Amino acid sequence: MRRKLFFWELGGFLFTGALGTLLHFVYEWSGGSALAAWFSAVNESTWEHMKLLFVPLFLFSVAQVCLLGRNYPNLLAVRALSTLTGAALIPVLFYTYTGILGYHITWVNISIFFAADLAAFALDFALLRRGRLSSRWMQLLGLALLWGLAFCFVWCTFRPVHLPLWQDPVTGAYGIP
Repeated sequence: MRRKLFFWELGGFLFTGALGTLLHFVYEWSGGSALAAWFSAVNESTWEHMKLLFVPLFLFSVAQVCLLGRNYPNLLAVRALSTLTGAALIPVLFYTYTGILGYHITWVNISIFFAADLAAFALDFALLRRGRLSSRWMQLLGLALLWGLAFCFVWCTFRPVHLPLWQDPVTGAYGIP
């Protein structure tokens, strides 16, 4: 069972990395479609890069719940926690290194995305194996948190908060250009 879980988590890491990278360009490729804005990055803000991690993680979670949910009764709570951890690592690492250097480097930004992806699935793997966080209320809380994050990522694309997390460092704009 542990080996099977490892391959699921490895697949999730690869899926999230590949789809997140692809979603970076979908809004532009769609000609600025409002529908594409729901799930892809509309600018270079840190928030939109967090969305690039969240959307594939969320989609993978749906598949994993359908196919593995009975084997891992703690899946929703664990995925919510690992998703929050991965998403939080993006601004923490980005603002830490840019605060030290005073500028950003593209390859470091890309590395941060993949490090956050890896951290999310490594935490996921560790917590799923332990079987903790499996009470019913934790699963409901995990489900609510994942759907709440989905709502926030869509809402803040169209109605961004005017804070640096939502500001495009290239154009200085917020949300959809």
